[in-house]
Parts: sequence; C-alpha cells; structure tokens
Amino acid sequence: MTHPTSAEIAGRIEDLYGAPLAALASHAQDQPPGMLSALLGLHDTLAFTERSIAFHRERLAQLVHPERHISAHEVPHVLDCARRLAEAVAVRDTQAVTASAVLHSLVRVEPPEPSPASPSAEVATAPAAPAVSAAPSR
Repeated sequence: MTHPTSAEIAGRIEDLYGAPLAALASHAQDQPPGMLSALLGLHDTLAFTERSIAFHRERLAQLVHPERHISAHEVPHVLDCARRLAEAVAVRDTQAVTASAVLHSLVRVEPPEPSPASPSAEVATAPAAPAVSAAPSR
C-alpha cells in the first residue's frame, strides 16, 4: 500500500489554503491552535519520519554489507537499527493515512462570486386580491 509523501501532503495543504507552506507556517505561529497548525504538525512529523527512514535504511545497509563481517558486538546495533527503521515506517504510515484522511475531508471554501440579480427577484409581485366569497355576507 503506497502512502502519500510529505511533499504530496504539503502540496495538498498549499492547495487547500491557497498559499505556500512556509507562509502558512509563519501565519499559523501567530494564530491560536487550529486545523492549519494540526495539518502542519502532521506534515512535519511525516517529513521527519521520512528522513529517519532514509537514515536508518542507509545505516542498516552499511551494517549488513556483504563484504563486512558482523561481530557479536555489532549484532545489537544491527537489531537496534532495524527496530528504529520499523518504528519510523510505522509512524510514517500512520501519519500519512491520518493526514490524507483529514485533507480529503476538507474542502477549500471559495468566496462567493457576486451574481447578477436574478430576473425573478426584480419583478415586483402584486399584492394578493382580497378573497371574494360566493356566499352573501350578512
């Protein structure tokens, strides 16, 4: 299952709010916590976990390189690196799914366009004629 990357999430946030991510981040700092700050937090965590995945994947590849001998002293390092990689992947997957679900539930609100007055509203309605009863009044 593929999940959106932090760059894709950033693009969706920018599309939703109609401004670059850096401008949104500076704007959110001056505002009380809300949806924008929550989305930016999700994005930051997602970007951090992506960097963590890349680092731990590279480190694990170095530790288990075929030409390298793994001593008993290095086995705990290999296991720790693999554990950290798995944790980063789990966090990334969770953050990506959450951010994507929230962004799909939100829609950009466009300001209403001024519409020309509808013709039916311009036509004045005549006052209703008094009801005439067929029965003579007493």
